[in-house]
Amino acid sequence: MASLSTWCRYIRHKLEYSFSLSWKSYKRGLISDRELYDTVWKNVFQGKLTYLHWNKGEAMAPTIGEQASTLLVRKIPIADPTRVFLGDVIVLKDPDNSENYLVRRLAATEGYEMVSKDEKDEPFVLEKDQCWVLADNDKLKPKMIGS
Repeated sequence: MASLSTWCRYIRHKLEYSFSLSWKSYKRGLISDRELYDTVWKNVFQGKLTYLHWNKGEAMAPTIGEQASTLLVRKIPIADPTRVFLGDVIVLKDPDNSENYLVRRLAATEGYEMVSKDEKDEPFVLEKDQCWVLADNDKLKPKMIGS
């Protein structure tokens, strides 16, 4: 059985996540101001902070097996540099196909300067809400997403 402090921390995270999720829906106009309160409590009592993600692929090998593996994923209310840290393994939606998810390692967040080994490439600074992710498998070639 978990300690009281663990339960309190879990409830605090759950409230924070529920409020954040409900506030995003409210700001997008998906729910009214009267539904906001109900949605927060519905997410607290019925929502989940963690889920299992089945992963198959070679992008994170050797850290995560190439055949198939199951990851326990923790949902976070806001993806900012105070909640995710460099080196964390993260799950994100595939920009090319929103039905799929990618498992990658966080390499840089907003404010970091990115410098290439190729002298022709100009250095740049990641802007707010931007991050740089990498696959653990060095054998894979990076692909350009968007342009």
